[in-house]
Amino acid sequence: MLPPQTRDLALRLLAYENAAGESSGPTEFAAFRVCATLRQPLCALAGVAGFRSLLSRALTLARAEAPSLSGVQVAADGSLRGLDELGPQTDTDQAREAGVILIAQLIGLLLFFIGEGMTLRLVISEVLPHLGFLPTSGAPIGFEAILNEVDQLQGVSARLDGLAEQNPPVTEALMTIADNVRNTATVLAVVAAVKCPKPN
Repeated sequence: MLPPQTRDLALRLLAYENAAGESSGPTEFAAFRVCATLRQPLCALAGVAGFRSLLSRALTLARAEAPSLSGVQVAADGSLRGLDELGPQTDTDQAREAGVILIAQLIGLLLFFIGEGMTLRLVISEVLPHLGFLPTSGAPIGFEAILNEVDQLQGVSARLDGLAEQNPPVTEALMTIADNVRNTATVLAVVAAVKCPKPN
């Protein structure tokens, strides 16, 4: 069983992908696009075979909960195949749930193998666009405040990294705290990127 936070992150990523996509296809199709976006950086990190193994495992785990994914396969290059046959056989609710489950399983494996910090940084840097896409003017005041907090948290994290280098007795503790602050900033950035209205 994946923790609720993993499913929540999957839902947020797919909501953003659906909002950013040119078509209003089901969430399952958005899941294919998220996997395609992650393929390049993860292939660079683990090699094509490593990414293919990771995605194959995520797909196997997802099929146990979403049988509609039974026709989907991972190709030799790590891409997903079988999308064409999938659409006509699956209603919108099934497609949405299958997409959520697939991405949640992939995120769960990433969290296990590369850790929370690297997974969240990968998500914000690859799946979501740079925060520069968020409007700095005309956005609801709440979102401006959130983005200011993201900047401040990133600054705190950088300052703690600097202090860690200067104070060997507490280096490890300060680096741990800096990572936690950086992870909090990343989660906050993900929330802002998913929920902030898109500029016209």
